[in-house]
Amino acid sequence: MKRVVDLIQEKPWLAWVLFVGTVVIVFLVGLFGASIMERRQEARLAFQLVKPIATWEPRNEVWGENFPREYQTYISTRDTTFRSKYAGASWRDYLAEDPNLVVMWAGYAFSRDYAQARGHYYAVEDIRATLRTGVPQPATCWTCKSTDVPRLMAEMGPANFYKATWDSLGPQVVNHIGCQDCHDPQTMNLRITRPALVEAMQRRGVDINKATHQEMRSLVCAQCHVEYYFKGKVEKYLTFPWDKGFSADQMEEYFDNVEHVDWVHALSKAPMLKAQHPDYELYMTGVHAERGVSCADCHMPYRNEGGVKFTNHKIQSPLNDIAGSCQVCHRESEATLRKNVNDRQDKILELRLRAEDAIVRAHIEAKAAWDRGATESEMKPALQLIRHAQWRWDWVAAANGLGFHSPVEAGRVLGSSIQKAEQARVLLTRILAKRGVFEPIPLPDISTKAKAQAYIGLNMKKLEEEKKEFLRTVVPRWDKEAAERQAKMTQY
Repeated sequence: MKRVVDLIQEKPWLAWVLFVGTVVIVFLVGLFGASIMERRQEARLAFQLVKPIATWEPRNEVWGENFPREYQTYISTRDTTFRSKYAGASWRDYLAEDPNLVVMWAGYAFSRDYAQARGHYYAVEDIRATLRTGVPQPATCWTCKSTDVPRLMAEMGPANFYKATWDSLGPQVVNHIGCQDCHDPQTMNLRITRPALVEAMQRRGVDINKATHQEMRSLVCAQCHVEYYFKGKVEKYLTFPWDKGFSADQMEEYFDNVEHVDWVHALSKAPMLKAQHPDYELYMTGVHAERGVSCADCHMPYRNEGGVKFTNHKIQSPLNDIAGSCQVCHRESEATLRKNVNDRQDKILELRLRAEDAIVRAHIEAKAAWDRGATESEMKPALQLIRHAQWRWDWVAAANGLGFHSPVEAGRVLGSSIQKAEQARVLLTRILAKRGVFEPIPLPDISTKAKAQAYIGLNMKKLEEEKKEFLRTVVPRWDKEAAERQAKMTQY
């Protein structure tokens, strides 16, 4: 201490250095402490709810009273004006754009109606209107469409929910996808409300409760944007086929082992699989997942408004907000980034269409073989190849983004789809040759949606009239019953 005093006496300017340094340190410590207090105060204020939210509250507008920024951006998903080169939020008829799909799904409800999904705001409206629900469906089909589902599962139990019929729960499922699906109403933490995801991860030895916040920003999406099937003829228990892995090959092996068949093809009689929308699985094979980028980083990027940072809940294509999504990491221009996406999608589409051409021909050639007396034992290997070819095609085709979530893997899977379809055609050529058919089987005129549907025997006029009658008579009754129930509701 004496040495310090002597040093200051020798060099008086050191006293000023010590004084100024002390002031700066005290200021910074005070600033840090104030910041901590401010954050704690913000945290307390954040959950001083304007209106309490019940445990299974399905109404998005109730949540919106407490979180107006998130709610206002969320309800903007009703805006369907954005249209990218291949998708977007606007309605588009995929069967009209690509009539091959009608033949590939012959005998299955997708051959009736398959359109681009609009924003989450329209989830309930669109499933009511699709011609696919003209076929009797299990209540499992409601699982990803509404915030009423967690409430119903809590009341009924998941197994009883799945076993019910789709139309029996129509008056109960009225609130479209929203807050309840992903958030805990007390803490606003991300949570899983659909048991199928938790169950699938448990079978893989993964505890969802240990997931990081960044992982949860993808897992809440993976509750629905995945491949799944209805297990059991009666149970219709929603199940994710992830036991062997996430790839198309591993899920194909899983389905073969459990001998699952979604439908028997009306032309080829092949035991078919229908992929749903394996977005999470395809994403998991891509570079974004490898580098820790979540679904929300691109589809729900952060925004700042009035000095408040929050997640933009307008869940949409990143191409409609390149500055807020892509350019956070990539420094190229918007035009360059859009071109990068389109270039990759163009190449995936080229492969997809080649696969479709081979698969459609295989179905039609298989029908020709049956018509000429082919036996089941002869046909079995070819039909298995058709099953695998179309499954792999569909694993890419049914996922959103036209392969962009993992272009390399999408290309690999489509390549194997083409290979298997052509192998099936070789076997069918041999079967036909045994019966004296040496010329190629001519393709019917399936150049339009209407011609393709007529070729596979669909009476679309009758189906469309039935759906109009359903929307005119049944849906208003559902809505009236739901409105009466919700008017009386205070909490669940």
